[in-house]
Amino acid sequence: MDILSPVSKPAVVLLSGGMDSAVCLALAKRDRFTIHALSVDYGQRHAIELDAARAVARWAGVESHVLMPLALRPFGGSSLTDRSMSVPKDGLGEGVPTTYVPARNTILLSLALALAEVRDAQDVFIGVNAVDYSGYPDCRPQFIAAFQELANVATQAAAEQGKCTTIHAPLINLSKAEIVRLGASLGVPFEQTVSCYDPTVHGVEVAACGRCDSCRIRGKAFSDAGVPDPTPYAAQR
Repeated sequence: MDILSPVSKPAVVLLSGGMDSAVCLALAKRDRFTIHALSVDYGQRHAIELDAARAVARWAGVESHVLMPLALRPFGGSSLTDRSMSVPKDGLGEGVPTTYVPARNTILLSLALALAEVRDAQDVFIGVNAVDYSGYPDCRPQFIAAFQELANVATQAAAEQGKCTTIHAPLINLSKAEIVRLGASLGVPFEQTVSCYDPTVHGVEVAACGRCDSCRIRGKAFSDAGVPDPTPYAAQR
């Protein structure tokens, strides 16, 4: 008698092209979800991460990959979308840094929820992390819990069909070093990911600045994990 494989369920995975979202995608792949990846071009100055998202999506063999333009640049308020502001380098001051994009994860999860309803998916994955992070308020467990509650009163699928959505944030309580080790065990192609907020692009070559908060956190994560960092940094050029 043949042993039947579990039926694969559809899931939406938010895929930025960074290290955390790639590991999150790999976890959904490991758990045999049929993956619909969603990447958003919101006017980020490090738009090269979208090329990284495409590469990681190809590696994972996703069912579909939606790349959605949604310009947040006209709002301003963040050094990631407003080029008149400088990305902080060499350490941060007090409070939430200027690289915080107002309500970004609320917006991204809302888009993922809409895509999930269309794809008949009841699982949404996001790679937020509340341990080694920059102090963004929308990376905390209470934010994920609140959005989970909102999601299940917000859709026709929930209201009329009782199809509730689960928001998965599997990395939220891990250190960055633990995320690196987990990704390495899953075969994540870290060399294809981009974390830098202010990279230098020369044709097809991308060099991370090595000085922004995201670079510093990433570099320390690989060092603490004892895993070689494949990132090309500008200082190495």
